[in-house]
Amino acid sequence: MKTALTIAGSDSSGGAGIQADIKTMTMNGVFAMSAITALTAQNTTGVTGILNSTPEFLAQQLDAVFTDIYPDAVKIGMVSSHELIRVIAQKLRQYGAKHIVVDPVMVATSGAALLEPDAVTALETELLPLAEVITPNIPEAEILCGHSIKTAADMENAAKEISQKFGCNVLCKGGHNLNDANDLLVLTDGSAAWFNGQRIDNPNTHGTGCTLSSAIASNLAKGYDLETAVRRAKAYISGALAAMLDLGHGSGPMNHAFALDNEWSKEAEA
Repeated sequence: MKTALTIAGSDSSGGAGIQADIKTMTMNGVFAMSAITALTAQNTTGVTGILNSTPEFLAQQLDAVFTDIYPDAVKIGMVSSHELIRVIAQKLRQYGAKHIVVDPVMVATSGAALLEPDAVTALETELLPLAEVITPNIPEAEILCGHSIKTAADMENAAKEISQKFGCNVLCKGGHNLNDANDLLVLTDGSAAWFNGQRIDNPNTHGTGCTLSSAIASNLAKGYDLETAVRRAKAYISGALAAMLDLGHGSGPMNHAFALDNEWSKEAEA
């Protein structure tokens, strides 16, 4: 069985972060492992508290994983401090990690910045150059390229700039009133491919970024090329959204287990 490691924050309500990553990896047929960068107190209405791991403890978690069950792919999500980012980069280099997918969680849905300026610098200089692919949304891509993105042509130019700047493939995610759910993949050789998505009328989209990046990592771990991994990941997330799970009082989670139908998932008969 192929394996994948998620390095991210914990979401106590289960819709995003480590919890979404593990569900996604499991449903995409790989064995999921985790190194937790932060504990969060959050639900579908927002985040009420964050407790960061220490750099020393995060390093211990990464050592424990890499020295025993070596991951076939690594997904990196929320990392809020430059100290933690540097520990991750150092350990990934130390162990020669492969198929690294970075979801650069920099901006909250509300538009609020999630990273301090020194953490953004560490992300750009230490982590992004190690990635096989990064998955910024429009606001994050704007930060990484340094200018606004208003059109599909802007997306293409920004993704190419980011790819050249950091030496990695870039999946620039659409939405944010720019297009329907159309994502653009730009490879380091300059070639580009659009992945047209179906806009699903579901307000419960908590954890979509975490889920997409984890599904891509899972497919890379299984040996798919990057374009196929992205295509399969988008199909998976469309299914999870189309299941129309409705939990919580805010923007709720998707049903990561929409395709799970076996003896162990059935409810007791009345």
